[in-house]
Order: sequence, then C-alpha cells, then structure tokens
Amino acid sequence: MRYVALALVGVISFVIGLVHAPERAWAAFLVNHFFFMSIAIGGLFFAAIHWLTGAKWSRGIHHLSESFTAYLPIAFLAMTVLYFGSSHLYPWSRPELVAASPILTAKAAYLNKPFFFARGLGIIAVWLAFARAMIRNSFHERKEANRTLSPVFLIIFALSFTVLSFDLLMSLDPYWFSTIFGVYCFSILFNAILASVTLLALYARTHNSWDIKLDRFHDLGKYLFAFTIFWAYIAFSQFMLIWYANLSEEVGYFVRRLNGGWYAVSAFLVFGKFLVPFLVLMARGAKRSIGVLSAMAVYILLTQWIEILWIVQPEIFENGPVVGFLELGITLGFIGLMGMSVGGFLKSRETLIQAEIASFGTAGGAAIGENARG
Repeated sequence: MRYVALALVGVISFVIGLVHAPERAWAAFLVNHFFFMSIAIGGLFFAAIHWLTGAKWSRGIHHLSESFTAYLPIAFLAMTVLYFGSSHLYPWSRPELVAASPILTAKAAYLNKPFFFARGLGIIAVWLAFARAMIRNSFHERKEANRTLSPVFLIIFALSFTVLSFDLLMSLDPYWFSTIFGVYCFSILFNAILASVTLLALYARTHNSWDIKLDRFHDLGKYLFAFTIFWAYIAFSQFMLIWYANLSEEVGYFVRRLNGGWYAVSAFLVFGKFLVPFLVLMARGAKRSIGVLSAMAVYILLTQWIEILWIVQPEIFENGPVVGFLELGITLGFIGLMGMSVGGFLKSRETLIQAEIASFGTAGGAAIGENARG
C-alpha cells in the first residue's frame, strides 16, 4: 500500500504542477522518466551480461536485476504522456521557433513530434519484447536460448539507448551535440542499476532473511567502485574535449552549467559524485560492510538522479536548480510506481529466486570476493 500511496502523491503533485508551474512539472517528469526507465532497461542489460558470460558470482542476483524490467510498461506509458508536455521542454517542438531558425528547420525531418515519439515508443516496445522473452527463458532455465538472445539484445540496446539519450536529453538544446553523449548516459545508467541491485539485495538479506552471502556484496561493491571511475573518465573526456576545442556551438552547454546556481551542482558532481564513493569504496572493509555499502548505494543512486537533473534543468532554468515540494512529490510518485513493479515481480517469483541464490552458496563468489583483496 505504501507504494500505491507514493504513486498517488506523484499524480497529485504532477496535476498541481501542470496548473501552477507547467515547466517545473514537465522538467521533473522528464528527469524521473529517464532515470527510472534507465534503471529498468539497465536491469535487463545486467542480466544479459550474466547470461552471455556465464558468470557464476551473479547467479540468482541476476533475477533481482530482472525485476526492474517490470517497470518498462510504465516507461512506455510515461513516454506517451510526455508527448503532451513536449512544447514546454523542446524548442524544436514549437513551430514558431523552428520557422525562425535555419538550423531547426534543417533538423525538422528528424526532430519532429510524430517521428520523435514513434522512435521512443518503438524502442521501449522492442526492449519490452526482449525482456519478456529473456525473463521467460531465465525462469525456465533455458540458458542456451538466453545466451543466443543476449548478444543480439546488447547490440540493439547500445544503439537504441544512444538514440533515446540523444532524443530525450541532448535535443533539449537542439543546437548542441556530443558524440560521446550516449556512452556518458550509459555510465549513469549502469551506476544506477548497480546501486539499485545492491540495495535490493541488501534489503532482501536484512528484511526478508534471504541467504545472500557477504561475498556477493563484496563483488557488487567492487563494481560500484569500478564504474564510478568509468563514469569519471567518460564525463571528463566529454568536458575536456568540448572545453578545449572552445567552439561556440558546443561550449555553451558547459558555460550554462558553470554559472549561477548551477556552478555548485557542477562542483558537487566533480567532487561529491566521484571522490566520495571512490575514497570510501577503495577500502576492502567498506565493500564488505552492510552499513557502509547500503549508505554508498543510496548515495550513488541519488547522485545519478542529481546528474540527470543537471542535464535537464539548465535548458529551462538557467539561473540555478529548481527543486521543491513539486519535484519531490513527482519523484516520490515514480518511486512508488517502480516499487509496485519490482514488488509484484518478486512476489510471484520469490521462492524460485531464493532457492537459486541459496543453492549456489559461496561458490564462484569466493573466487572474486573472499580470496580477492580488492
């Protein structure tokens, strides 16, 4: 019931926002739509890597990542809802601005509402089809079928997630472009799904008494540490290449984010998002501490949300971040929808998942967790 209540809070907040502050409401909607959609498809990405590589350490844990795909039908619906607010977010969706800009006119064949939303809905529909097929195979132990499907999905995922990142986020400023933007958004996605799987596994162990060994959390902690570094490398590469080239059509993106109230958020992303998890998770003991790992997973998940806010809001609110009860309420609504989706998935499969995790014991995980010094 608590997730239903959160979803209702989100709906009420969104409706109030549409009446009194539509730009804020739609910006918050887009931030959360992209964030939770990324976690959902990231869950299938995590599982596909498990099946493709035949990984032992993630056996059973991969079912937890699969649970996030239950949100994909809601992502499809959210993409449909976004159609009605596109004129508040995207300059290319406003005919008067397109007519006044030769650049927008030249891009109109690609950046137009029918094609834009056909792409978005089509991509999510393809993800849904893969999710249904691969999860059906997963719970029927059709390993070879998933091993065949996984590389196909991963190729399609790489291309389609890049397109959706360009469309939903990069086209907020249709004059700006970055060829590394798809990989940059993927680094956010993978950190978010790693943190989400870690939190779900920790919750299952501490509240539901699932037999998840400490070695598994050690392994997840190492992935969180590694992909924090990966994100920093990609984010710095994007910034450095654009800032050094100093081309007016590119550098304006970062100029907006290094002025006014956005400067503090940018500084937080540099130091808070990277240095805090990097320094904390460097220690082996931190990766094996339930308390520390829980705190860091929550922190890492929150920083991914802040970064998506940092990508979206400066295109609408140049003076600084706008975060209040409206944004909080809409975010709580999306949390409720994700909670209902994941909870429903796990409730119908809990016995099977627990049995697979327990039967695996510490084998495989010990090779990476207990005996490794990372």
